[in-house]
Amino acid sequence: MAGLASEIIVEGRAPGAGVAALSAALSRAMGALAAQGAAPAHLTGLHWSGSDPAALHPARREVDRAWREICAGFRPPVRVEFASGDEVIVRAFASVPGTAPSSDPVFRGYGVAELGRQMSPRGQVPDMGAVFAQWTRDGDAARVQHQALDIAYGPHRDEILDLYRPEGVARPPVWVFIHGGYWQASTKDQHAQFCAGMLRAGFAIANIDYPLAPETPLREIMAPVRAALHFIVDEADALGVDASRLHVAGHSAGGHLAAYMAADPLAPPLASAHILSGVVDLEALFPIPMGRVLGLRSIEEARALSPIHMRPRAGTRIAVAVGGAESDEFRRQSLEVAQAWGAPAPLVVAGANHFSLLDSLVDGDLLAQAQSLCGI
Repeated sequence: MAGLASEIIVEGRAPGAGVAALSAALSRAMGALAAQGAAPAHLTGLHWSGSDPAALHPARREVDRAWREICAGFRPPVRVEFASGDEVIVRAFASVPGTAPSSDPVFRGYGVAELGRQMSPRGQVPDMGAVFAQWTRDGDAARVQHQALDIAYGPHRDEILDLYRPEGVARPPVWVFIHGGYWQASTKDQHAQFCAGMLRAGFAIANIDYPLAPETPLREIMAPVRAALHFIVDEADALGVDASRLHVAGHSAGGHLAAYMAADPLAPPLASAHILSGVVDLEALFPIPMGRVLGLRSIEEARALSPIHMRPRAGTRIAVAVGGAESDEFRRQSLEVAQAWGAPAPLVVAGANHFSLLDSLVDGDLLAQAQSLCGI
């Protein structure tokens, strides 16, 4: 018989009244939760309070982004309240099962706990908050430098893209970047800096956002990404680009989406697809809590949405890259999709984890691979 669940309440506090204070308090609450053996997947509720509740409301985009960065797609009910004082207080409520997950294999010999570790890139870095904060600063600076445009390609608030054009190039080819975040976090704004190398190489850059899980199940996310590509093609004259030379690159969840677009007969023709540490075998996610967040309904659906079981369309060149410090399962997926798709062996960026891999896209081996794939 399974043991009784443990009900846990933890608290985090930070001085201030706005999003930065909320982010710090939420991070401290999640740290306290982890110290008691719990994780965001165990959350049952959140209460946060401060002197300006409206500034903390989860309907604000800045609040939503901070919440996703810290808790991923685990979205329990939130209550926002007024509290006097000069700090934000977050109380987190969790229910932890009384028995540990079974070690019986659920995927390629992994038990649930080990599979979860294999598929958790955040576990590779000591402070993901610092990574996201740096990406936000760098991305904001890059967007100012390159005059980001925030063009809507569809009706959803997240169906927007930034377009950057190289100086002195008439009708440049287009390099589309699709950000990662496990289909449930992060934004194009936090990835603008990683487009700089291809912009210098003479490509127009379309850096896209898309609706996120859990509000949008994974099976529905491909449609807006496809719509973004069609928008670029349909509006090529107005945008001043050559969409007959359309290249797609994506990182992590974005790698999955880039690969899917390369195989999707409903997407416009692609000259190339660059898969950067892509999650291309979704069967690995179905047995772990992430699968529920993404709305995967069956192992059959997970398989049907997995590019590793698809094939790229004729005429689309493929390249794959992965960090040398990534988990065995992430490296396995990159290797096997390259083999299945007849691409060269993956570029392994020595010493790079899942996130620092992108540094090499600015000026390094990954940028060289991208330019070679695009015919430079």
